[in-house]
Amino acid sequence: MVGESGTSKTSTVYRYYKCVGVKKHSGCDKKTVKKDWIEDFVVKQIEKVLFDDALLEKIADTIMEIQGKENTVLPMLRKQYADIQRGIDNLLNAIQQGIVTPSTKQRLEDLEKQKSDISVQIIKEEMSKPLLTKDQILFWFHRFRKYNTRRLDHKRRLIDSFINTIYLYDDKMVITFNYKDGSETVSLREIENSDLSSDLTASALPKSTSFVRSLSILLFHY
Repeated sequence: MVGESGTSKTSTVYRYYKCVGVKKHSGCDKKTVKKDWIEDFVVKQIEKVLFDDALLEKIADTIMEIQGKENTVLPMLRKQYADIQRGIDNLLNAIQQGIVTPSTKQRLEDLEKQKSDISVQIIKEEMSKPLLTKDQILFWFHRFRKYNTRRLDHKRRLIDSFINTIYLYDDKMVITFNYKDGSETVSLREIENSDLSSDLTASALPKSTSFVRSLSILLFHY
């Protein structure tokens, strides 16, 4: 389903979501649904995530784990650095024990140069892909708590940041968040019992359950 708008004879603008199949007259009879009550309800679900400290801690831990796995170059460079350092330590121990050959000094100089080169590469890699601390990740989440959900730009940022997909059935809504296992199914009965019930009643959904449509959240510009 995609966003659409229309103007009545009294110049009132109505905004809603409509199935692409209906637009193309391909046989779908899915009714349109009001834009505001869907978006407002989704934003309320996002707020539940944002104010769930335990869940945010879990998400932050997962991000920290993913960060460590994503960069394959840095672990390799650090391993090379450790191997070179062991080689230098072994040579220094041999020198202290009086085991010196004509090539010892040259080998030590080569290892020191390799160590210096690897150090520079590690620094460059860390600067190009800086790792976030857990506190930084949580701070990023907590900033959203101050958003004013009555502002269109704030609503858009919340939805773009946290929502992956919304599947709208005739009797329920499935919200998929942008984190692992972040899926929530909400029955329309729950929505009817929320403070958005008046909006829902004004544009009721059909009672059958034979249709499901993916809802693309496209916030309108006012």
